[in-house]
Amino acid sequence: MWTTGKNDIEIEDLRNHPAETVAALRKLLTGGATINPDPKRKGFYEVESPALTHYIHVSPVSGKVLLLATWPRADAPAGESPSA
Repeated sequence: MWTTGKNDIEIEDLRNHPAETVAALRKLLTGGATINPDPKRKGFYEVESPALTHYIHVSPVSGKVLLLATWPRADAPAGESPSA
């Protein structure tokens, strides 16, 4: 697992996700969220919010976070906002 508490995270959204989704990811990352590594791909991670899983890549060169995909969590509480 990888954690971050940095406040100056640069996020590039490669798939035109809603601004709320990018903001929620930034809040998760700056809040010290736990990030689970993808066991098959170096530098790729899953970040979970109560409603969504965010799939990201962290550039080993620049440290920039690339938001690649999101999907609803199967165990998300009923009525939870998907952009949370």
